Amino acid sequence: MNALNTKIVLDSSADTPHLREIPTELVPLKIITSEKEYTDNEQLDVAGMIEDLRAYSGRSSTSCPNPEEFLAAFGDAENIFCITITGSLSGSYNSACAAKKKYEEMYPGRNVFVLNSLSTGPEILLAAEKIEEGIIEGKSFEQVCESVCEYTKSTGLMFMLESLKNLANNGRVNPIVAKVASVLGIRVVGKASAEGTLEQLGKYRGAKKGVAAVLEHMKKEGFAGGRVKIAHCNNESAAITLCELIKNEYSSAFVETDTCRGLCSFYAEEGGMLVGFEK
Repeated sequence: MNALNTKIVLDSSADTPHLREIPTELVPLKIITSEKEYTDNEQLDVAGMIEDLRAYSGRSSTSCPNPEEFLAAFGDAENIFCITITGSLSGSYNSACAAKKKYEEMYPGRNVFVLNSLSTGPEILLAAEKIEEGIIEGKSFEQVCESVCEYTKSTGLMFMLESLKNLANNGRVNPIVAKVASVLGIRVVGKASAEGTLEQLGKYRGAKKGVAAVLEHMKKEGFAGGRVKIAHCNNESAAITLCELIKNEYSSAFVETDTCRGLCSFYAEEGGMLVGFEK
């Protein structure tokens, strides 16, 4: 497989990829309220969107890219690897699959692989970097597909939420539960399940207990000091604390921190944190 004719396409739930050599493009999702629509691209004022949503009390939702947007992102590449947010939260995967079908009909002999991450944010980035690694090593298209599918069986996603307001506004959480959690300073810790749903693991009062619980649940899932990617929504202190806890216990762990883009900021909300890790 020629790396020069290869491209990685991710929807914007992947936040910001830092890939070394392979061309990569993000296809934006949208965050929608009755007052405004936010496109999760490089021009989005994420801080401004967060401030707007903090003051907003109506229903909110997200909108996935359509097949034509994925098709445009595929460009003229001969080998395309595409990863989307979990299909349980969005139709992004179905749109990408429709684009794959059309692209391969338009260009017989070219290859498109679409992976339903069953996750979001930093766990998608781990998978994208695994794909890039395989391409650089000179693996065939089929070998890269096989290796990333196997790799994702040994990665996971944890989350810590400080606010449940947006989830309540779009009907995913009982508004009373969201209000109580806010008043009591509760941090909700959970994971992406094997089916790609958000699974709550526990409630902890205060940031310190919440962050510590994230690491403990990571270990229960099989974390033993591998690679970790932390994405936060205006909560750098929690990200740094988790990073220090991990490094204190696993000195060889490779930990990176970054900020959430629009889509992940919408789900994680102010103070939230997403953690992708190797088991």
